[in-house]
Amino acid sequence: MKHINHIFKNIDPNSLRVRLTIVIAAFSAMGLGSLAIWTTWKMQHILIDSHKQTLQELAERLPRDVQVYNDMYPLQTSLEKAVKNSTTSNTVLWVKNQNNQILVTSNSFKQASESTQNKLVSLTQMPITPQIHQVNQKYFVLCSSPLQIKSQLIGDLSVAHDITREQTMFVAMVQSLSVASILVIIIISGAIAFYIRRSLQPLRQLSQMTEAISAEDLGKAQLYLQNAPSEVKELAQTCNQMLMRLSDSWEGERQFVSNISHELRTPLTIVHGYLQSVLRRRQNLTETQTEALQTAALEAENTIQMLEDLLNLARADSGNLHYKIQVCVLNDLVAEVVGMAKQHSDRQIDIEAEVNPIEVKLDYNYMKQVLLNLIDNAVKYSDAGTPITLKLKRQGGQAMIQVCDRGYGIPLQQQSRIFERFYRVDEARNRAGGTGLGLSIVKTLVEGMGGNITVRSKLKQGSIFQISFPVLV
Repeated sequence: MKHINHIFKNIDPNSLRVRLTIVIAAFSAMGLGSLAIWTTWKMQHILIDSHKQTLQELAERLPRDVQVYNDMYPLQTSLEKAVKNSTTSNTVLWVKNQNNQILVTSNSFKQASESTQNKLVSLTQMPITPQIHQVNQKYFVLCSSPLQIKSQLIGDLSVAHDITREQTMFVAMVQSLSVASILVIIIISGAIAFYIRRSLQPLRQLSQMTEAISAEDLGKAQLYLQNAPSEVKELAQTCNQMLMRLSDSWEGERQFVSNISHELRTPLTIVHGYLQSVLRRRQNLTETQTEALQTAALEAENTIQMLEDLLNLARADSGNLHYKIQVCVLNDLVAEVVGMAKQHSDRQIDIEAEVNPIEVKLDYNYMKQVLLNLIDNAVKYSDAGTPITLKLKRQGGQAMIQVCDRGYGIPLQQQSRIFERFYRVDEARNRAGGTGLGLSIVKTLVEGMGGNITVRSKLKQGSIFQISFPVLV
């Protein structure tokens, strides 16, 4: 039962496979159902026709027999003798006059139960065309015709032939046909679903291959399906052409970012240097001029840092960001980073670390940049009176570094996007004036050194950025 529930949960009603299966199964059911209905109707008519001629012959012969007997006997006696000679054990026959009084009946009519007799008699107004009627668990083919003797209308002759055995076999056969049709529909639906699934397998493979392509693989990726239909091969070829265009566009964008960052960094550095030089000789400047120059110098410094970040990201995208991986003691690295951060901020920064040294392999300078970025991020997005805590611990085979703050927090729906380039959480981060590149640089550097970074955050309670690296045994 659990397996069946699991199968139904995995069925996507919007998938092409389910839609094709339902449509084809529905048309198959309609076709088989129509065939079964037509077969039933046809067999019912064959059953009626098989007795129709016999009943009609009997209805035509009886008046002639009555007329022959009437030359020798009275009408009532003639009717009785003719009926007696014309009927069998399966044939019920009776004659009614114009006043609906029964003149004569066959022996089989007399042997039938009273309720059967009444129901048969109640079917007096029967059409000339024979029809099947059910009477007390029995089935009869009935027909009637006027009875004339020497051009004189005597009444109505009614004939009923008992076909219970044939009708029972027919009903059983119809039921078997219905069950067989349902089973055939189920088998056809299963076979169709299996065939459609196999037919759509190349599309599924194409989707999986496309999903595995990253930005770095655009120029090298080639989609090829050997045994796929020609339409899917054409789709794969179109996707390959699109990947080549995306690769060219992505490479052009990376080259543009790298070039523009490199070209702008030098003049901005010169501008920043001149501004600092002017500010150092500000005796002749008014307070307003000094404030304006300080603002310009700060913005130039921020722009230079943003260009440096863009250059690093461009190098990482193109594979030109080289790491000097070496064995480092995280305890010493964290202590050094906290000491550097305290020189540039009056914020309380605490360390909670294990006594035993924790050794990992990473790039020492890049790791310092990562931690300084995270500490700067925590300082920007938390109140001045709240402390920043760095926790260092060993958990299993991983070394964990956590940068914890008690700041504004990050909404849950935005936590998966904060590592994207130029993405900023609307309220607190815009007020803090970030560029949206810091966390992207952090993620790029950490993953480039073989580590992993995650975030946990609650609004108005703070955030925890956790970095993990494999521990050296």
